[in-house]
Amino acid sequence: MKYKRLGNTGLIVSQLCMGTMTFGGASGVYEHIGNVDQAGANELVKAAVDGGINFFDTADVYSAGESEETLGRAFRELGIPRNEYVLATKVYSRMGPGRNDVGASRGHIMDAVEASLRRLRTDHIDLYQVHATDLVTPLEETLRALDDLVRQGKVRYVGVSNWQAWRIAKALGIGERLGLAPLNTVQAYYSVAGRDVEREIVPLLEEEGLGLLVWSPLAGGLLSGKFSRDNQSPDGARRSGFDFPVVDRDRVWNVLDVLRPIAEAHGCSPARIALAWLLTRPSVTSVLVGAKRLSQLQDNLAAVDVVLNEDEIRRLDEVSELPPEYPGWMLDTQGADRWGVTDLWENRVSPVS
Repeated sequence: MKYKRLGNTGLIVSQLCMGTMTFGGASGVYEHIGNVDQAGANELVKAAVDGGINFFDTADVYSAGESEETLGRAFRELGIPRNEYVLATKVYSRMGPGRNDVGASRGHIMDAVEASLRRLRTDHIDLYQVHATDLVTPLEETLRALDDLVRQGKVRYVGVSNWQAWRIAKALGIGERLGLAPLNTVQAYYSVAGRDVEREIVPLLEEEGLGLLVWSPLAGGLLSGKFSRDNQSPDGARRSGFDFPVVDRDRVWNVLDVLRPIAEAHGCSPARIALAWLLTRPSVTSVLVGAKRLSQLQDNLAAVDVVLNEDEIRRLDEVSELPPEYPGWMLDTQGADRWGVTDLWENRVSPVS
């Protein structure tokens, strides 16, 4: 296992993070995603720790709190000391029938963190993330609430998930102006089949030093090896019951045409190559891997040992390249002379076109 700093903090986390959306298995979409019981969760957590993972991610909404409850119990039953793992969870989603049982208001955040601490059986959360954009609550209110939790010691670092680049930038500006606890991470969808995050969010994170945590690195299982142009609905696949995240299927099949021979050359699964490609991206801090079975987790863990050569990375980059989009292509056109006259040329991060 390899490790990185969590954004611009001094906290060190594994490059693979164990996502626990599969833990629990309540009704609704989560019955398609997981349904891992306590015994199964204990087995997966132990294998993750044995494989070098020290970073675990969950959310209050996963299986209506069951994921947090199961993960917290797993650490206790396995006897893993609290200082040996980094624990991340999220707040925003509806957790009850009341009008204020959802969102990023001070009221909901303060209630939700207490509930998460109880379910996780801990006195602090290492990384507390706002799970979505709240269009009702003023951004300053959300940031002040998170700052209060940091000052109280209930939360140590804060981040966001699924936010737009402009909103992240605005939050950073407000936080700096008011002296609030800064955002340290952004959790976002990213895969070799879905690189939209590279347009605006990745350049922002690299400029500001925030960490990128990747969810759904296998595009909801489409890059696992089960799917193909000729078999788009394999039996037992999660996508059959929960078709998410949104992807361009034609792009996926084109990527798999390149991914499969590379996997064959390395004697491993396409999933392992898809994860290894993400680990080559300098902006990525940690990639979330979820599993229902031990064999899945073990295959994912092996991705850290895959070394892609320059040609393999180039082929994957080319087949998954984003189509041109304004203003990216205009930045490339107008900026060429400017980049060429400074020593930044060798180290620049090219705008994605």
